[in-house]
Amino acid sequence: MRSSAPGVDAPAGAPHDATAPGTPNGVAGAAPSGSPRGDAAGAAPTHVIVVATLGAPQRRWLRGRRGREAAPEPSPAPVATGRVTIVDAQPSDAATAEQWLAAADATAAEQGLRDLARLVRAHRVASADHGVPLPQLSQALVVRVGYGDGEEVAYGRWSAARELPPVAAGERERARRRSIALRPQERLAALLGGRSRALACEELTLRARHDLDDGHLREAALQLRTALTAAVAELAAGPEAPALAERVEELRTLSDEVGALADDALGGVLPPAAAETLERILRRLEAALRARTVAEDA
Repeated sequence: MRSSAPGVDAPAGAPHDATAPGTPNGVAGAAPSGSPRGDAAGAAPTHVIVVATLGAPQRRWLRGRRGREAAPEPSPAPVATGRVTIVDAQPSDAATAEQWLAAADATAAEQGLRDLARLVRAHRVASADHGVPLPQLSQALVVRVGYGDGEEVAYGRWSAARELPPVAAGERERARRRSIALRPQERLAALLGGRSRALACEELTLRARHDLDDGHLREAALQLRTALTAAVAELAAGPEAPALAERVEELRTLSDEVGALADDALGGVLPPAAAETLERILRRLEAALRARTVAEDA
C-alpha cells in the first residue's frame, strides 16, 4: 500500500503505495474519484484511491462441468498482485512534499490503511459480499511513501519515494497481543484435537478488536456489546466457571457501560472518549479469555 502524501502539481499529491497479493475482486480499476475521510455528506474529497492488478495473467473460470485434467506435478499457479495508490486530493509545492517525505513514518502507512479499509468496507456493503477481506498492513508485500505530479501518481509512479519498514506500529501492537495469547500453536492443536472448545465470544471479540483498531468506533461498540454478552453467558456456563468467577463478574459490571456506548452508536454519535472506553473494556474482555485458556489447561 502506498501511504498518502502531499503531491506536486495538480490534481494529486504524493502516493501512498502498498503492493499486496489478492486485491479484492470488484475493486480493481480506478477507485471513487474522491473518498472523503469521515462520514459527513457532501464533504470535500481528501484522497483519490487507485487500485490496479499487476503481474499475473487474468484468471478465467473453468469451462465445462469437469474442468480440465491436472498434471501430476503442477507448476505453481500465478498469483495476482494488487497495487493500491492513495493520493492526496489537494496539491502542494515541491518543498512541502520533500519535507513530508522526509518525516513520513509508520503513521502515514496506518492512515493510508484506514482510507483503504473505508473503501473496501463500502465495496462490501455495496456488493453485499461478506467474503471481501478487509486489508491489513501485514498483507502488503511492500509499503512506499513518495510524491509526484498528478499524472505520475495516478499510475502508481513518483518523482521520489522510499520504502517503509514492513511492520508498522499498529501491527507491532497486534503482534504483541498475539504473542501473549498463551501458546497459540498449542491452543490450535487442542482445538483441532477436541481438547479445547472455541467460544462464540472469542470470534466476536476478534471482530470488535478489528473494528476498534481500524477506527470504526460505532461498529466496535455494537460488536463489543454482543461479544461481552456472549462472554458472560459462555464463561459462566463452562467448566472453567469457578476459576473465572471474578472475571465474569467484572465483565457483568462493564456491560452497562458498553451498552450505553452501543446505544449511542445506534444514534450515530459517540462521546469524545469513546475510543478510550472501548479499548479499556475490550482489553478486560481479552484478558478474561486468556484466563479461560489458562484455566482450561489446568
